[in-house]
Amino acid sequence: MQSRLSAQSSWLQSYYFGRAIFSSAWVAAAVLFSRQAGPAAFLLVIYPAWDAIANLADARVNGGLKANPSQALNVVVSTITALAVIVAVSRDTHAVLAVFGVWAILAGVLQLSTGVRRWRQVGAQWAMILSGAQSALAGGYMISRSIGTVAPTILDVAPYAGFGAFYFLLSAIWLVARAHRSARA
Repeated sequence: MQSRLSAQSSWLQSYYFGRAIFSSAWVAAAVLFSRQAGPAAFLLVIYPAWDAIANLADARVNGGLKANPSQALNVVVSTITALAVIVAVSRDTHAVLAVFGVWAILAGVLQLSTGVRRWRQVGAQWAMILSGAQSALAGGYMISRSIGTVAPTILDVAPYAGFGAFYFLLSAIWLVARAHRSARA
């Protein structure tokens, strides 16, 4: 049992570091390409697509989609969101931000659920729980901005991704520190 928990903790460390790196790179690219419609549109589609792939990989490593229903649903929600962003990008930026807002709420609630479930199994999930809750709140904010008169840009999504990077990095570091403490004990 201890070896399985150690393996899961090791996987989560790598997974969280990988997600932090991707989100940080995405934010940097969003800032760099914010004034270029094509690259910005690509980035807006790739972000939820990456989330779907990452949740699928994590669920598979941790018992499969049936054993991880919140992640299975997150894969579906994120995939639909990527497709919805493709449609919304061709319409206007208000629609894109509204799609991201709805996704942030749903993905946040699902991440919070995954964090609560994992807390019982692995522990050290407080940052993921906090991230999920903040994601849901950020989604509400994005929706409110999407009905405004000022045209949103990819820079309205970048802080959301930036906070995601922060929480994933914090979770990875927390798990590394926890593993070090356990090894010393």
